[in-house]
Amino acid sequence: MTSHIIPPAAIAVNRPAAPGPVVVSVPHAGRIYPPEILSAARVDRCALERLEDRWCDRIAAGAHDAGAAVVTAFWARAVADCNRGEGQMAPGEVAPTLRAQFATPGRKERAGLGVVPTRLADCGPLWKQPIDRTALEWRLDRLHRPFHDALAGEIAAACTRFGFAILVDLHSMPTIPPGQPGHGARIVIGDRFGATAAESLAALAVASASALGEPVLRNQPYAGGHIVRTHGRPGDGVHAIQIEIDRSLYLTAEGLPDAGRIGWLSRWFAEFIRKAGQWRPDAEFLPQAAE
Repeated sequence: MTSHIIPPAAIAVNRPAAPGPVVVSVPHAGRIYPPEILSAARVDRCALERLEDRWCDRIAAGAHDAGAAVVTAFWARAVADCNRGEGQMAPGEVAPTLRAQFATPGRKERAGLGVVPTRLADCGPLWKQPIDRTALEWRLDRLHRPFHDALAGEIAAACTRFGFAILVDLHSMPTIPPGQPGHGARIVIGDRFGATAAESLAALAVASASALGEPVLRNQPYAGGHIVRTHGRPGDGVHAIQIEIDRSLYLTAEGLPDAGRIGWLSRWFAEFIRKAGQWRPDAEFLPQAAE
């Protein structure tokens, strides 16, 4: 997959004038499809767009003014999934020369949702050919690695300034259907069952989301993916949580952004970022008494 054009920026880092300890990650809302990706696809763009956390970057629109550095993927998730590790692929989804390095796939990889998405329900294979080494390295070098390098840089800068950092990884989710774990939840806070963040920070996130009046769950069914697992190291002062928001809270039935609902969630998210910026690892979160 050789590029013959100068591509647009795959990611953006938006730093506040007065930096705080919070870094926001938006890995799945990218809407740019490089021509190399569209020419390699055996499905149309509309099918690839089903991979997106559609328009959830707009929920993070006020996070910069609230004091967070915001790292956003502009290129689409179809290029590479920044919330998967480089070793997360199923051997049946790649060229024979790559199969040995992907010998132990998990459930998501077997479903075609590895570091390069390869299948979707009702679509079959997404690509004309299995992913070979050239295609894999191109995707990793152009999007996945720069995204994680940028996150690591912003986290390190926060740790240098404050002695700790908070990573908030923002996603959207389809409505959880009946019969599946977490059905009814509209917002899910994930901290990998306490492995990636202090209890008081996770509690702050749950309390803030609950104030929206929507059902909130913690770690069910989304406990947190590769981003919080990789960068969240509470023992080293890096506390990471994942936030999943039901798309029906801010999209129309046609999948377009509802300006009023996005504004509502954006104001909530900015306020949460302000509160998180005041949190300290050595302080327990105590909810305010009702007045």
